[in-house]
Amino acid sequence: MANPNGERFPVRLDWLARRQEEILEPDLAIVDTHHHMREGAGQRYMFDELLADVNSGHKVVATVFMQSGTKTGAMYRADADPDFAPVGETEFANGIAAMGASGGYGPARLCAGIIGAADMTLGSRLRPVLEAHIHAGGGRFRGIRQSLTWDAWEGLCPPSEQHRKAVLESPKMRESLACFAPLGLVYEAWVNYPQMPTMIGHMKACPDTSFVLNHLGGPLHVGPYANDRAQRFAEWKAALRSAAELPNVVCKLGGIGMHYAGFEFHKNPEPPSSQMLADAWRPYVETCIEAFGAKRCVVESNFPVDKAVCSYPILWNALKRMTAGASADEKTAIFSGTAKRVYRLGI
Repeated sequence: MANPNGERFPVRLDWLARRQEEILEPDLAIVDTHHHMREGAGQRYMFDELLADVNSGHKVVATVFMQSGTKTGAMYRADADPDFAPVGETEFANGIAAMGASGGYGPARLCAGIIGAADMTLGSRLRPVLEAHIHAGGGRFRGIRQSLTWDAWEGLCPPSEQHRKAVLESPKMRESLACFAPLGLVYEAWVNYPQMPTMIGHMKACPDTSFVLNHLGGPLHVGPYANDRAQRFAEWKAALRSAAELPNVVCKLGGIGMHYAGFEFHKNPEPPSSQMLADAWRPYVETCIEAFGAKRCVVESNFPVDKAVCSYPILWNALKRMTAGASADEKTAIFSGTAKRVYRLGI
């Protein structure tokens, strides 16, 4: 059973420290489009932890804060109307961004873009919530994600998360999405690949809304999806290509260190090298780049979740290995250019 944050295994700093590598392509600018910050439930990943990772060798020029996915440690407003409580998380992230923007902690602009949380069943009542986020974000708020990954198997979706299916299939979902384009906001789509047809229906119905598909579109290789990996890969690939046909959709390369993808590097005595990760993850990343093109792909760390599998320097080395065949312009787009455009970072 997943814990409330969705991680299946803990971050072990002593284990991660056993693997050290030279930084590949140290001058390649990176925008990390997906990291969390939270404290609680036995986990801490706040300013100091993020800063240490960002300053660990690669040229990270900016990051995009991603809503926590849980109220635990997410800095929601304790005394607010429940609809507006998540605005507290945006206020928190904007404070971190202000620290990064001071230049006193290194060149990276931390939380230069902020993705918050909201109830996507609010329909038209979502607009004032979005406006409150915009105000709290100090010019950095860029959109919303509500985690909607669902599966009948409780190993992927415990009872506490079974409501996600109803949210994705709610008629209010499209009414909520209609609020995004007029405000210039993006919607971060986090679903498992069997849910892709439903999400694609929303994407088609809202052609003026920009969608960012999280974590490679949710490939699954655990539980009932563990058998016949080749068949599951083919099913995921077909779903991904369907999403790629829509011009208003961008794909995130990363997040495959989570349990659902079925890789078990955390069980090894030693942490994986970037080459080991690249060999395992390359088919997924290359499929996404082929389907979407470099100008519709961005990269993510998904830290601290994926930190259970590898360190920050190793992760970026792996992504650089997986994109080694791309041209210089394509690498610029994948690692920073597309992100600057989609999230309007202005850096």
